[in-house]
Amino acid sequence: MLDLEKLNEVKERFSEVNQLISDPAIAADPHQMATLGPEHRELSEVVVAVDQYQDLLRDTEEMKVLIRNEEDEELVIMAREELTALTAKLPQMEADLQIALTPKDPADARDAIMEIRAGTGGSEAALFVADLYRLYERYISRNGWKLTKINSSAGSVGGFKEVVFGVSGKNVFGNLKYENGVHRVQRVPQTESSGRLHTSAASVAVLPEATDVEIDIAISDLKIDVYRSSGPGGQSVNTTDSAVRITHLPTGLVVTCQDEKSQHKNKDKAMRVLRSRLYEKKMSEINAERDEVRRQAVGSGDRSVKIRTYNFPQDRVTDHRLEGDMKNYPLRKIIEGELDELLNALQTADHADRLAHTS
Repeated sequence: MLDLEKLNEVKERFSEVNQLISDPAIAADPHQMATLGPEHRELSEVVVAVDQYQDLLRDTEEMKVLIRNEEDEELVIMAREELTALTAKLPQMEADLQIALTPKDPADARDAIMEIRAGTGGSEAALFVADLYRLYERYISRNGWKLTKINSSAGSVGGFKEVVFGVSGKNVFGNLKYENGVHRVQRVPQTESSGRLHTSAASVAVLPEATDVEIDIAISDLKIDVYRSSGPGGQSVNTTDSAVRITHLPTGLVVTCQDEKSQHKNKDKAMRVLRSRLYEKKMSEINAERDEVRRQAVGSGDRSVKIRTYNFPQDRVTDHRLEGDMKNYPLRKIIEGELDELLNALQTADHADRLAHTS
């Protein structure tokens, strides 16, 4: 049985947060609401589960009392049947509630910025980046989320050297964060006349999107360059200086954007990416110890870590963070954006790790 005192503490905290966000002064403060809003959403779901669990315990106890005190044998038989059914529900409900009570990554509910970059493999790696981009387009569409392309750099024979895009919707980062890392592909390139198998790679970075309230960037900390945007092979696609490169001087982070014809829109998109990179840097520093613990069981956002292999000859995708029957998936389904089964397995492993390290 779960700790009932702890469950009541959760309900008390939810009541406190309710009172806080009802205070007009707090509701008008974007800094406080940036923290209280996500906590309220998370606690509201947990409290529903707590109430259902406590109702089940109450019903179970009532059936036990009835069985002890009732003289009508027929009612006792019915009560025993009801008690058996209620008791059978307890283990799964306790397991689900334990997961709901497990401390969550505060960034899970956020939108995300995704960056895919070609690694080893030359032109074949650029084509693989395009495959991954289409894969995520399909997955995002399946979930009813919105994709906004921010920046891209075309490969010499197709595909992308890099592509950056934003994703908005419900619990976007909490689902997509498991894509962080190096993705490897094994296949025979169309340009390979000898039919020799090639191995190429691409890195995927998934950043929780930050708001200007959380990350305040001083203009004096920025170096902003504008230049003429170009297409594949350096071909000019714009006659004005609409492309933007922003350098954050304190950290050395550099963001470029040239997909829009408007310099203003490119600057806004570049700032969106820069803000998210700075937020990720800030959160990584704050949570370094916690992230190291999680990394041991599930993997990490470390982009140097090979997380997945797409093997075309064997029609198989292998996720190297999982074990046994859970690590292999049909390649065609994954390429079509059917990621739910794979991501659910990674989330389950993540929850198990969080439970193991919850005090």
